[in-house]
Amino acid sequence: MFHGDPSSADRLYEPIPGQPGRYLETPRQTDGRTALRLRAAAAVLGDAVAAEDEAAAVAAELATRYEEIDLLYTISDVLSRTVRLEDAAQIIVRELADVVGARRASILVHDEVTDTLRLVAGRGLETFQIEPVSVNDRNSIAARVFRTDQMLSYDGSTADAHPRGGAPRGYKGVSFVALPITVGPPGARRRPIGVINLTDRIGEDTFTAGHKKLLGAIANQVGAAIENARLMESERRRVRLDTELDLAQGLQAALMQPYSALTGAGDIGARIASAERVGGDFYKVVELPRNAVGVMLGDVSSHGLSAALLMAHTIAAAGVVAQTAQSPQQALSRLLDVIGDELSRAEMHVALFYGVIDRRRGVLRYANAGHPQAFLVPSSGEPVRLKATAPPLGLGQDRRMRSSRRGWKTGDDLLVLCSDGITETAGEGGERYGEDRLIGIIQAARARGLTAQDIVEAVFADLASFSPGPAADDRTLLIVRG
Repeated sequence: MFHGDPSSADRLYEPIPGQPGRYLETPRQTDGRTALRLRAAAAVLGDAVAAEDEAAAVAAELATRYEEIDLLYTISDVLSRTVRLEDAAQIIVRELADVVGARRASILVHDEVTDTLRLVAGRGLETFQIEPVSVNDRNSIAARVFRTDQMLSYDGSTADAHPRGGAPRGYKGVSFVALPITVGPPGARRRPIGVINLTDRIGEDTFTAGHKKLLGAIANQVGAAIENARLMESERRRVRLDTELDLAQGLQAALMQPYSALTGAGDIGARIASAERVGGDFYKVVELPRNAVGVMLGDVSSHGLSAALLMAHTIAAAGVVAQTAQSPQQALSRLLDVIGDELSRAEMHVALFYGVIDRRRGVLRYANAGHPQAFLVPSSGEPVRLKATAPPLGLGQDRRMRSSRRGWKTGDDLLVLCSDGITETAGEGGERYGEDRLIGIIQAARARGLTAQDIVEAVFADLASFSPGPAADDRTLLIVRG
């Protein structure tokens, strides 16, 4: 068989059917049957070569299909097991790199909170670090693939400019393939959740059309495996958070004094209703020498788990400083020394009222660190607001604490402390519950001869009728008749 340009005059050339540029050659003879035999042989040879080419194509297709089936098997195995996101992504990136012969490969997953693509798995990335990439980064190939939801590739075989504008990449080769990882139900528009990057191909620095076809064929399965792992990780975090919240809730319940402990210090009522399972409001009642009682109510500038943990630290420290301090302002000053650094790190502050009722002398001495809902409500006459004597703990640079005092009629006057979650409660029409309504309910309940705890319950019952829905903020009320 001859392949090329037939030009010899002493030989016969017969084109092989279906094989352009290929000929069957034989010496030229005078026998007329030679040409007929040559034509017939060329036809047979053409059929044989065509069959061989077809077999080779089928073998190549089967090899590709085997790679695809093997990949699908691996991904199905990932889907069938509870695998951490990083572990699932590492298995997938390793298999993809092996199939297409890429030295370096990575999977980046979209972080919805920061709107970035973060690396969750990589291969051959030992010489550099991949920082989270903003999805709006105009210089990032991965970000472009994520935004456009389209595969992007480059092999350097054409004069086309590099998609990255020739920016240095530190790779051994120039070719790469980047494709989006997408998820979605059949028949619906799929949404991107990440990007696969492959580069530095072993051998010829080119990712073939077959490689791209294979990657496109298994992209949906990769997306399903990554999303499944991500959802499982999210569920594990939720379960862990639920456990932590249960522990924090139990800790708060243990720190809050039971009603029996409060009554030992006099006619005292208190109730906390957290907006979430745990909250940032707290109160503390401390029996002091010489027939005095210390009363504290605080509101951390947040709610939820972080506020609850800070509250737990504050209330534990408050019990100690209240027992040893000589005055309310000294107690708050010492408390700030204990929790000040923690408040700064958490970027929170605490509005806190601490009053000492001296029954023997008939005096209420107090220090008020930015807590506005503090009132002295006499049996007759107008209520008196116990104004702030210092900024909230942790707010501003002024650490000086001051105090004030009022006269106190034991068994007559009421000390009313509440968090703004009560006064700021919105009704169905958007109006606020307010301080006037709060004081009015308290005065009406006292006129009926109710105990301090019964007055507290009357306020919460009125709150429920005023705003039947769930609370938007923690609600705390502490009433002392003293």
